[in-house]
This record gives sequence, C-alpha cells and structure tokens, in this order.
Amino acid sequence: MGRIGRPQERQISLTGGEREELERIARSRSASHGLVRRSKIILASAAGESNTSIARRLGVANPTICHWRNKWFAQGIAGLYGEARPGRPRTHDEEVVANLLRTVLKSKPTAASHWTVRSAAQETGLSKSTVARMFALFGVQPHRSKSFQLSTDPLFVDKVRDIVGLYLNPPDKAVVLCVDEKSQVQALERTQPVLPLGLGYVEGVTHNYIRHGTTTLFAALDIANGRVLAQCRARHRHQEFLAFLKHIDDNVPTTLDVHLVVDNYAAHKHPKVRAWLAARPRFHLHFTPTYSSWLNQVERWFALLSQRQIRRGSFVSAKDLVAKIETFVDSYNAKSTPFAWTATSDAILAKVERICKAINGTRH
Repeated sequence: MGRIGRPQERQISLTGGEREELERIARSRSASHGLVRRSKIILASAAGESNTSIARRLGVANPTICHWRNKWFAQGIAGLYGEARPGRPRTHDEEVVANLLRTVLKSKPTAASHWTVRSAAQETGLSKSTVARMFALFGVQPHRSKSFQLSTDPLFVDKVRDIVGLYLNPPDKAVVLCVDEKSQVQALERTQPVLPLGLGYVEGVTHNYIRHGTTTLFAALDIANGRVLAQCRARHRHQEFLAFLKHIDDNVPTTLDVHLVVDNYAAHKHPKVRAWLAARPRFHLHFTPTYSSWLNQVERWFALLSQRQIRRGSFVSAKDLVAKIETFVDSYNAKSTPFAWTATSDAILAKVERICKAINGTRH
C-alpha cells in the first residue's frame, strides 16, 4: 500500500564550499538581515531540522521556509540574494558612476586638498544630489580623514607578539597590569554655568575657563577583571613612577608574579627604576613598540575617564579634580568588567602590512 499524506521533502546536501560560504554569511554583521536569515534557513535544513522548527526559531512562516528551499534548489547561493524589484530605471549607467568614483579616488581638485559634493558635481557634470547619493551608496567620504602613525621600532613584531600573547594567554600565578600615566590633567573651571540638557537641545558648556593647576594620574588596569589601581601625583618623573610601582607592590599578593605593560617613556627606564625592579624578580616589564600606545589597554580606560568625567567637568581647584577622579575610579571599580581583547598578533601584523602596501610610493 502506498504512503498516504504529504510526500517527504527533498533533502538539502551542501558541498564544503557552499557550507563555508553560508556560514560566513550567517556570521556577517554587514550583510542584510534577510540574507543572513536565508543562509540560516538553508544551513538548518541541511542539518535535518524540520521546517516547523526552523520557522519557530527564526520567527518566520512555514511558506517562507519552503520558498527559500525551492530557491536554493533552483539557483543555489545566488537565489538567496533575491531578485531586482521593479522601480524607475536608473538615470546614469555604470560608466558614469565609475567615472565619478575614479575622479574622487584617483585625483585631487586643483585648488583644494579634497573633493566636496559640489566640486565633484561640477567636475563630472552630475547633479549635487546624484553625487551625494553615490557617495553614500559606495561609502566614499572625501571630507573625512583619520590619523595614523606606523611604528619605527625595530622590534615591533616581537613586542606585538609578546603583549598580545599576555592578553590572550595570561601566565599562570601572575597578574597582568597595563600601566601608564595621564599627565598634565588640567583643572579647568568654566566661567559661566552649564546650560542643562533639554528636549531638542544639547548641554551647553562655555569655551572660556580659569586654570587651577594640573595633576598627573598614574593608573594600572588589571586585564583579568578590569579593576584600576590609580594614584594622582603633582609631577611626572621617575620618582613618582617608582612610588607608584611600590603602590602596586603593596596591593598585589606576594604569591603572584607581576607583568607590567608600559610604554617607552624615559621615567620607565630610569636607572633607579631598573635597580628597584632588579631587586624584585617577580616584576616583569613588557614595553610597547614606539608609536603604539593603542596596544596598552589602560589607554582605553583613560579615554573613558576623559569622556565621562574630565572633558565636560568644571573644577574649582586641582584638589577638586583629584577628588572627582578618585570618585570615578571607585565607581568604575565597583562594577568593572575586563575589556574584550580579540585581535591576534597575526591579524595586527597583517593590517600593518596592508597599510604599508597602501602608502608605499606615495608622497606627503
């Protein structure tokens, strides 16, 4: 007797390359939500999950699952991208758009350092709205720039691998501290009261201020728990750095080794500092490469301090500034979490290699 009921659905079988591509799309943060969901549908179907289970888990209807399964059988991965929808035909063909992009990316305007929407429109004969739309579509931002500085340290590769290795695989029975100084933190008092935040407008802060001195903040960030050990000092010399090392020594259990990530500031290499460290073999210094402060995680914490406490604050004295920094440190430590370092040394070195290739042969 023949089987009664709906026939068994055709099983999806994936090749290694297809599975790898679908998994890449499913993990993507830049692909459209619809495409990511379709990839997950196909992966789940190939794993033997039922349509009903997939629909319930992904929040879609059963016919949607069937539709994209059929698209897969008919067109493969290409079918998941969908079809072009009807609408007004394009005004400009590919060559016009390519000419605009070549002009902006490969040349400079005669009397300016960069292209603007208006100057690019005048150069190519397109309308300003078309140029603005193409800039947005292709992510072209000639009005913006960002700074960078390549390290000239001859031991750059070794130091990167050393420090990243500490972050990703900390040694046993040891604490890893990222140490640095935020020098010349100014106690600025605003000359007029702050205009409070309101509906439809932002907080207003006067650009005039009165200086009330400075302080130097010494900080050590524990990469395991995110807690910060901090001290404010009036000056920024090897004496103050040595005093902060003693403060660290007093606050870290004697049973643990101490690995310190520091930059190449002269105070960190002073003979008296070296002599103090030599007498305490549990301390190990790891120097970041030159021009590579981004490798030191405490720099990220300094940025948080500036954003949340210092930049928009008003301080009537250096003592007031120190008190508010200490309050911020206590509040931060009460709910601290470690920074999630994910970059491997190979990924960092590959990025540096790409930058070197990009600027090779260019002139300032």
